[in-house]
Amino acid sequence: MQHSGRVVGKHAVVTGASSGIGRAAALLLASEGASLTLVDQDAEGLATLQNMIGEARVVNCDVTDEAAARSTVDAAERVDILVTAAGISGGRPALETTLAQFEAIMAVNVTGTFLWIRECLRPMVAQGGGSIVTIASQLARAGGRGNAPYVASKGAVAALTRNVALDYVQHGIRCNSVLPGATDTPLLRRGFSRQADPAGAEARSIARHPIGRFGRVEEIAAAVLYLASDEASFVTGVDLPVDGGWLAG
Repeated sequence: MQHSGRVVGKHAVVTGASSGIGRAAALLLASEGASLTLVDQDAEGLATLQNMIGEARVVNCDVTDEAAARSTVDAAERVDILVTAAGISGGRPALETTLAQFEAIMAVNVTGTFLWIRECLRPMVAQGGGSIVTIASQLARAGGRGNAPYVASKGAVAALTRNVALDYVQHGIRCNSVLPGATDTPLLRRGFSRQADPAGAEARSIARHPIGRFGRVEEIAAAVLYLASDEASFVTGVDLPVDGGWLAG
């Protein structure tokens, strides 16, 4: 890949790298010069992405696997950037959500984010700096109908991000979250497919965005790159909406 240089010489760990926002972020970081560790439970998707990038380390695991997170980070020579893009959704209001469904979503979205942040903080503290970018959601601020565990999980991710930013700023570590609006990903499409009227649900979602469309993964990845790079050297503890005007509307 041709490198234009915003993260040349940096090593990035990206979870949820095989599809959606994680995949777009990995491709953009690679194009800007970063070396990569790609983490996902989708082995086929990881292999495809590795072929597109070229040199990259792939780790096929569940993000809630504590031992895998630790061994992956231990095997990296250094970690300059962490992007936590792994996430799942459920699509049900509270009364229709079982405890098992709630815990499964919280495990991936919150516990998985926490584990990878915690493990990557170790080398970042030792080397005196780093940038962590989490993927939350505009729903972390706005709330939303249905999807109670997903909305709760993204609120937790945003709050955790601010906490880590304050706790580790003295180590030269920045921690920020991106709040995407509805973004055209497999996760979004699966969410619509669970609705009684998928086309109607899609139309209502588009209507919530003043810009009149869904986001593209490349647009979210651009925000991730900015926060990961030294261009955002004075930015920490921020929830950056990339939401087509959802929160302003």
